Amino acid sequence: MLGVQPDELIFTSGASEANNLAVKGLAFTNRRKGKHIISTFLEHSSVSGALTFLQEQGYEIDLVNIHPDGKIDLDNLRSLLRPDTILCAVCAVDSELGTVQPITEIAEIMKGYPNCKLHVDATQAIGKTAFSFAGADTVSFAPHKFYGLKGCGVLYKRDGCVLEPLIHGGASTTIYRSGTPDTSAIAALSTALGIAVNEQQERYDYVKTLNDRVRAELTKMPKVRINSPADAVPHILNISVDGIKGEEMRELMDERGICISVKSACSVPNTPSRPVFAVSHDRKNALSSFRVSLSHLTTEEEVGEFLKALREIIETNAK
Repeated sequence: MLGVQPDELIFTSGASEANNLAVKGLAFTNRRKGKHIISTFLEHSSVSGALTFLQEQGYEIDLVNIHPDGKIDLDNLRSLLRPDTILCAVCAVDSELGTVQPITEIAEIMKGYPNCKLHVDATQAIGKTAFSFAGADTVSFAPHKFYGLKGCGVLYKRDGCVLEPLIHGGASTTIYRSGTPDTSAIAALSTALGIAVNEQQERYDYVKTLNDRVRAELTKMPKVRINSPADAVPHILNISVDGIKGEEMRELMDERGICISVKSACSVPNTPSRPVFAVSHDRKNALSSFRVSLSHLTTEEEVGEFLKALREIIETNAK
């Protein structure tokens, strides 16, 4: 289903562990070749947190510039790459804005730097939108994003790529991740992925109709700012309302039985959204931002309820 070999897959407890294994494992394995790492402001906290840990161990971290549409600046990436650059970590789809990164072009640039490995966090991509493993050394994802079980994750490791393990002490299925694998979770993952892949285009097209409807209505609301770019995946829509902080909006929506999120679930509360601030350079806007998640299970009626609630909240609470 993924177009990779079975022995290239490492099963983990989730995408957070997979990201940590990839980022730390590649950094530790290649430390004799250099200690320079490149990443972005858009990464999930399981990547940015791992990079902060490595920085404290003496690694040098550079964050590539972001264009207003959320895509990374490829010219800036080229300027940051050095002979001692050992890792570039870029998410395929940003979890807060839904921005789709040009992974193929990034992988092509990496070819000129043989010491540099490319890690891609594809948690928001696989099972939802088109994704190719070509050019990546490691790729992480988790099945709960396409209705598999929580507590399970996957790290693709290209054949021939070596990682320093996080968990030592045995080789039940692989030397890279000790411990007995959760067979039932892996079986559930396989089933959920099969359904998601088979229905991917149909699901995508339906979610896009919902997203288009929401966007069209939001443009009629003067206090609303759409942060997600026009070509983002339709499953994620990030917006801000002038005069209402994201946390306040989440609570007001919750009172009406509507679930939205402020930043990703793993982020530190009451701080500006890093991705929104990176594209807007507006701290107030980043603090007011929140994320609407749409899926093939979302109904037209639910979208209507959300839009009605949003209008009422803006009329009552926006300063």
